[in-house]
Amino acid sequence: MELILNTYGVSLNRDNEGFIISTTDGKQRIPAVGIDSIQISRGAQITSDAVMLAVEREIEVMFMDRTGKPIGRIWSPKYGSISTIRKGQLNFVYSHHAVDWIKEVLLKKIENQQALMLLFNSDGQTEATTEKNISRLEDYRNKIRALDGDIVNDITPKLRGWEGQASRIYFNTINSFLPEQFRFVLRSQHPALDVANAFLNYGYGILYGRIEGTLIKAGIDPYIGVLHRDDYNRPVLVYDVIEMYRIWVDYVVYTLLAQDIITEEFYSVREDGSYWLEALGRRVLIQSLNDYMDEVITIKGVTRSRLTQLSLYVQSLAQQFKNEK
Repeated sequence: MELILNTYGVSLNRDNEGFIISTTDGKQRIPAVGIDSIQISRGAQITSDAVMLAVEREIEVMFMDRTGKPIGRIWSPKYGSISTIRKGQLNFVYSHHAVDWIKEVLLKKIENQQALMLLFNSDGQTEATTEKNISRLEDYRNKIRALDGDIVNDITPKLRGWEGQASRIYFNTINSFLPEQFRFVLRSQHPALDVANAFLNYGYGILYGRIEGTLIKAGIDPYIGVLHRDDYNRPVLVYDVIEMYRIWVDYVVYTLLAQDIITEEFYSVREDGSYWLEALGRRVLIQSLNDYMDEVITIKGVTRSRLTQLSLYVQSLAQQFKNEK
């Protein structure tokens, strides 16, 4: 369970082996048992006693910016990497194994995009266009499969180009399934220039934080990337791993938008034309995304929640790094 403090003036304190949430409406006690993370946005407060309880219980504490992305983190000293994992991770980055791995990451990303295009294709009028675009994405998958090099740097320009083209086709296709007022031409990130991108950006921010925490717990250094590299003080491996899981956010956001329940209370528009989620929008998106990630699914014969499946994948990646010579 995630404890999310994103309302201005809310505070979190400790009460023996539990937490006390204080708001203008009163106080609520929540046991520490069962809490996986505490997410704190601007305007909220947490006491040192509450932080110490979180550390004792191995609950990660994340400080989030207004886009939902973590800008700081406190975690238990029990988390940490053994030297063989970090050494192996560095060896992996400059090996041919990294070439195979990043190709599989992008192949899976595009496959997920194709699946969502099929899922949302309920209008017979767009069926032919959707099938055509799915075939175009398959062409990019075939190009990626055939590409090879000694190290990732040898193939990075082509991978970036093909992945970018595939994503543009993907978003153009699924946009046609949305109510007209939520459709957009281009992805806009910093800042969002429409409602849909504001939701996508905030959802990706949440997912960035969950993946970074999972990597840290597994002993992997999130600042050593494969395709995304050499970005100063950025968790670039998170940007690699998230490519396989962006579809989670896409599905949740597009489902919310397609239901046509989003009103002006969910977001605000600044003077510069940028769009930002307000408290109601953040609350609905966070709850919807958490419910989706907690849903139990079966992958390769293993039945677990989506978040647990992510954790199992990262643990297998840590073992792969550990064995890299």
